[in-house]
Amino acid sequence: MPWYVYLAAFFTGAFAANGVPHVTQGICGNRFQTPFATPRGVGESSAIVNVVWGWFNWVVVAALVHWVWPTEFPAPLALCIPAAVGALAMGLYLANHFGKVRSTAPHP
Repeated sequence: MPWYVYLAAFFTGAFAANGVPHVTQGICGNRFQTPFATPRGVGESSAIVNVVWGWFNWVVVAALVHWVWPTEFPAPLALCIPAAVGALAMGLYLANHFGKVRSTAPHP
């Protein structure tokens, strides 16, 4: 497979992992950090903005899966590995970033 398929698999995992906390916090009615808040990535956005942002992340996942991944199901293990690494990388980044932000900034 071409190199860009593996890169797309990595970003599929990253976008999928990023959508989870936003949708979860939004559905729970909590404010949470988004790129649209001030200051960016530190300020908190409304629950509605978080649900929409999380949903947008999952739309990107669906687009990547539809346009880049092979049509056979299940996906080959060679693509599941970079997707899992992407999800892990994004999860670790978000845990580190939001752990710092939420321990210092006021939040619900």
